[in-house]
Amino acid sequence: MLLNFDRLGWWKYVLLAITVLTAAFLLLPILFIAALSFGSSQWLIFPPPGWTWRWYAELLSDPQWLASAWTSFKIASIVTVLSVLLGLVTSFGLVRGKFMFRDALKALFLTPMILPVVVFAVALYAFFLRIGLGGTLVGFVLCHLVLALPFSILSIAGALEGFDKSIEDAAVLCGASPLEAKIRVTLPAISHGLFSAAVFSFLTSWDEVVVAIFMASPTLQTLPVKVWATLRQDLTPVVAAASTLLILLTVMLMTLAAIVRKVLKK
Repeated sequence: MLLNFDRLGWWKYVLLAITVLTAAFLLLPILFIAALSFGSSQWLIFPPPGWTWRWYAELLSDPQWLASAWTSFKIASIVTVLSVLLGLVTSFGLVRGKFMFRDALKALFLTPMILPVVVFAVALYAFFLRIGLGGTLVGFVLCHLVLALPFSILSIAGALEGFDKSIEDAAVLCGASPLEAKIRVTLPAISHGLFSAAVFSFLTSWDEVVVAIFMASPTLQTLPVKVWATLRQDLTPVVAAASTLLILLTVMLMTLAAIVRKVLKK
């Protein structure tokens, strides 16, 4: 005889317990990292014997850490702008275009999302070495742009598919040019998709480490590469402090994205 779970009701508590345990499993390591960044010991010891801001002070006063952070921010900003612009043009073509192999082309643009990142990194590293872009800012931007573009296309294309094109057509009938109708009518209507594309593109570049390890040079390192190199050489709480700031920035951007997306949809 089958049990009627809707009447029993206890299955809701089982699902709640599973959800809480899963969230704890995912979040507790992050909380441990944050706690280690305030530990007074010069080694990564948990629980910390005391509490201090020393490691954040060392992090923010070290020119190498600051240079890596600035490099990451500069690359991520350039990638964000290019990703949104290219993603916008590509999304218009994929959503409104009527041509053969459109679905195949869309799948091609989304390939970096499913391709193993190590394979992608090795291939680009070998190619960029041949054309002289290895270890350069341009090389970094191009690599991260390929990784960020699928997220931009998904966000913008999704917003564009939910937009009623007849509104744009009405603007054209009222005297606006097709380009003017897209700029003054369509773009404001899909602004939530553009903003999501910008946030995801920035975070994709900002947090990326595998491709960055291959593309890095002694004079050009992103912040994730600096964290990785420091982990291999010196396990000090400065690494935990840098990781905590990275996590904090990611959480802030995702929260801001959720708020702005909700506001823009109203």
